[in-house]
Amino acid sequence: MEILQSLASRSELKYLFLTGMRFSLELTLVATLMGMLFGTCLAVARVAQIRVFSNMAALYVNAMRSIPLLLVIFWIYFLAPYLLGWVSRSAQPVQVGGYTSAMVTFVLFESAFFCEIMRAGIGSVKKTQIQAAFALGMNYRQAMILVVLPQALRNMSPAILSQIVVLFQDTSLVYVLSLTDFFGAASELGARDGRVVELYIFAAAVYLVICVTASGGVKYLQRKVSF
Repeated sequence: MEILQSLASRSELKYLFLTGMRFSLELTLVATLMGMLFGTCLAVARVAQIRVFSNMAALYVNAMRSIPLLLVIFWIYFLAPYLLGWVSRSAQPVQVGGYTSAMVTFVLFESAFFCEIMRAGIGSVKKTQIQAAFALGMNYRQAMILVVLPQALRNMSPAILSQIVVLFQDTSLVYVLSLTDFFGAASELGARDGRVVELYIFAAAVYLVICVTASGGVKYLQRKVSF
């Protein structure tokens, strides 16, 4: 309570939540939506009968899942400007910036994890459903979009929500790019006022409340889906 009163008296709660938390949630939302979209495409490629697509998707997913997220952040931030400069035949590296680097990194990284969730969901749908779709005259793409994916989405909803919780926690890593997420905002205020321990405790409490609440929602959804 004393920490909250100190923060409120200095208008720091506004900086923490309207600046820091807003960016954390924005990054989580973008990485979730785009990661699920890209991950679904990868999952469909992995279960496809075309070996080239399947192997390429498997190579990407396995590589991303084997590399620490922090290392991927550094790769995108430091190497992407030189790669873009080489592609565009520019004499100088193309400036990407921390914000764009963070967004791209999280989308590419999370898509690998969403791919495996999607692939497991697709695998949970009985093959007779696909056969029935083919019997109705659908092609492979129509069967996946209209029959398989809607059922798979229902089965994998708890796993998707669990991954989103992990993603939200991982957004704190963007502090290495000097971006102001919630954890970064708490670190800045703590370092400025010499109250690092207090601000870290407050940040941990906020993360705890959000993640415990979200985990409770996941458990509730698991019970609903199981029926």
